Formats: sequence, structure tokens, C-alpha cells
Amino acid sequence: MNNSLDFTAKHFAELLNKTSDLVLNQHANMEEKKAYHYYPQAEVEAWFDENLPQNGMAPELVLDLFKDKVMDTATNNLGPYMYAYVMAGGSQMSLLAEKLTATINQNVGKWHLGPAVSEIEKRVVQWTGELTTFGKNCGGVMVSGGSAANLAGLTVARNIFFEKHKIREKGLFAMKPFTVYASTEVHGCVDKSMEELGIGTDQLRKIAVNEDFTINLEALKKAIEEDKTAGFTPFCIVGTAGTVNTGAIDDLSALSAIAKEHDLWFHIDGAYGGLPACLDSIQGKYKGIEQADSLALDFHKWMYQTFEAGCLLVNDFSLLQRTYYKRASYLDTKLEEQGRTNFNEHYFQLTRNAKAVKVWMSLKTYGMQKLRAMIQKDIDLARYLANEVEKAGDFELKSTSHLAVTCFRYTNGLTDESAIEVLNRKMIPALERDGRVFITGTTINNQFVIRACLINHRMNEGTVDYLLKVVRAVGDSLI
Repeated sequence: MNNSLDFTAKHFAELLNKTSDLVLNQHANMEEKKAYHYYPQAEVEAWFDENLPQNGMAPELVLDLFKDKVMDTATNNLGPYMYAYVMAGGSQMSLLAEKLTATINQNVGKWHLGPAVSEIEKRVVQWTGELTTFGKNCGGVMVSGGSAANLAGLTVARNIFFEKHKIREKGLFAMKPFTVYASTEVHGCVDKSMEELGIGTDQLRKIAVNEDFTINLEALKKAIEEDKTAGFTPFCIVGTAGTVNTGAIDDLSALSAIAKEHDLWFHIDGAYGGLPACLDSIQGKYKGIEQADSLALDFHKWMYQTFEAGCLLVNDFSLLQRTYYKRASYLDTKLEEQGRTNFNEHYFQLTRNAKAVKVWMSLKTYGMQKLRAMIQKDIDLARYLANEVEKAGDFELKSTSHLAVTCFRYTNGLTDESAIEVLNRKMIPALERDGRVFITGTTINNQFVIRACLINHRMNEGTVDYLLKVVRAVGDSLI
């Protein structure tokens, strides 16, 4: 038996070439490929229903199996017909960076485990602060995605705000309830964060929104005053820079002023819409972002990175250490060169892969001028879709935004509200089975709508026209 798991150099080269062929095949003729491959769940489960392997098989056969059952059936996030959720497709440089990063297999928990990648992460954080106008002297850490970034931001908020109460040592015991404020359009990960942090969703105040789906400032002020009177401790406002439903951007400057007035932490969820703050065309909508205490972001959305690539920014890097540092003898740094940044002291994880490398390589390859153009192109395509919907007699536009979300309904000439609702609810599973495009729905203003999110550098006006063509065809088949 070979005393190593390594292949011979020749065999490894052959396998690498085979995987490269698989990658090239996946990227070929994207506009001709379906967005979704429908198989019943039980069938997919059966493909992998086997006993634990005791004896291995030829790696070539494993790659063939992966191609057949995983690659060829994968939801086509790469392609231009993915309109569901917030899926950016990923760039080829990000893919290449992932391959190279996996090759060196660095752990960005301690500096000397990955010196170069640790410094790259610091640089990416600074660049991100600059391009979002949050501030280039900020601190931050790479995380898995927006949900983790929001959880980390609220963790910092809680631990720093209640530092004088020694909350890290004593926990929440004997403390009177403290409250968090966000709009009714806030992402569900904030609810989950409230649960994970032990604050509880009963203390998350969901504030009503205006007609443009931004938080109602007067309702927010009233809720804070009422909680103070009732004996609660308001401690954090969560502003949203781009809601997932409609792309609405809260009045961040006004939220900052309210937070300062009441001495509250101001956190911004910019996971969906924070990075477009780099655009001159809509930068005014982000006024106040530089006044936040913390900001959650996702590079695997607007920066077109492969999953995962999230980020938390804070206006003072030392806040992360005050939130997360825990002394351990096996992590002691007394004998190490000073000045090193050990990210395990600034975040919950000790073992962390090098997420910043692909962002760094992408920024170095494409440059912000080209990336800004791609972001602007996607926003323009969302407006193009909205205009095409408005021109069509069998569609109904329900919402637009400054970002790249357009919500609409297919009416087929129907006028009865309940009939339109039933039709559009039927269309989502029908479109999934059809597979030519992948799109999902949501509810706004108590109406079910089809929600299209256009974040993909491979999309163009032709692929948007194709979306409407397919939706119309599937809708007609249901009438």
C-alpha cells in the first residue's frame, strides 16, 4: 500500500488537466444552457445512497461521477438566466484564485500560518472601506457571507456596548432586556442573530416602512421612546443598504443621527447593496454610511466572487479584539515578532481559509473601473426589465429600486386579483420544472410577486428579453 495519499506527478498532472477540461466545459455556451435541472428530491437522494466506501476507486471514475451527478445537474448560478435570490455567478479570476488558494491551503488564524494571505486580508479590508466610502482607515475581517457578517456586527455591538457590564463574563443574566431596531424589510439573518446572541426576537423591533420600503423614521423614534419609558435598554439600530425584497436603501444619515441622539450602536446591513456605494451615480443614496459603527458586506454578490466571501467592517479595528480575544497558551504570541495581525484574536474562528485572496486577485485583475462598469450595467438592466414590463400589456410592474431588483406579476390580461395571485404562485414551481430560467417570488404589500435580481456580469438585454419570453410562455401554459 502506498504510504502517502499523493498520486504520482504524472498521474496528478493528468487529473489536473481533466479537471480543467471540466471547468472549461462548464463555462462553454452558457446562453444555451438551462438555468435549472429538475429532478425529484428522492431521485437525487438515490444517486448518493450508498454505504461508506471501504475500498477506493480510480480518481478518473470519481471525476466522471462528479461530472455526471453534480456538474451536469447543478443549478446554473454561472449563467445569465439566474434571477433568483442574489446570485452573482462568480468570475473566472475568482475561480482560478480558489484553485490556487486551495493548493497552498493556508489557515488565516495566526499570522505565521499564512503571512502573505494575512496581509492580503488587511489590504482588502482597507480597499473595501475606501470603495464603499465607509472609511479607508477602518478595520475588518473576512467571513463566510452576509449572515455571518451581520451576526459578527451585532456581536461586536453587544459586547462593546455592554462592556462595562462585563457581558462577556457574566452573560445576559440579571440584565434588563435591551432592544434592537430595524425595518420590517430587514434580512432574516438579523432575527437569527438575535436568537444566537441570546437577546431574543421579542426584543427586535420591526419598524414600519414608507411607500419606497425604507424605514419610517418617525415610527422608529416613537418606538425608541416607548421602550425607554417601558424600562427597556435600546442599544442598536440596524439600517439596510439594499433590502433583498426590493433593493431599498434606508436613510442612513438620518439613522445615524437618531443613533447618536440616543447613544446607540449603528450597524448597517449592506450584504446585498453596500458595495454599489462605489458608484458615483447613486453614491448620494449612501450618505451616512461613513458614520456607522459597523457594516456587513458580501463580495460574492456585487464583486462577482465565488462562494463564500463576506466581510465585516468596523470603524475601529481594536473593537474586534475587545469582542473576541481569548487567551490560550497554545496561541501565545510572546515569542513571536510583534506587529503581526492574528485574526483568531479578532473573530470567532481559529481555522479560517484565505477568502481575501480571490477578492485581491480580482481587484488586481479587473480594477475598480471595470468592476464599477459591471455593477452599473446590472443596475441598468434592472431598469431595462422594469421598462419592458411596463410596456407589455400582460405584465404588471410592482417595484423598482436604485439597485438591481425588479418585482412584477404576469397577468395574461386577467383583472381579478385572486386569479392573478393564483397564477403567479403556480408559475414559480412551473418555471422551476421548465428550467430555462431560474426565478423565485416574494411578497410585497401583501401581494405575491415574481422577483428578479440581476447581478451577473454575463447578463445583457437579450437575456432579459429571454426571461420575459419564458415567463410569458410558461404563464400561458397554465391558463
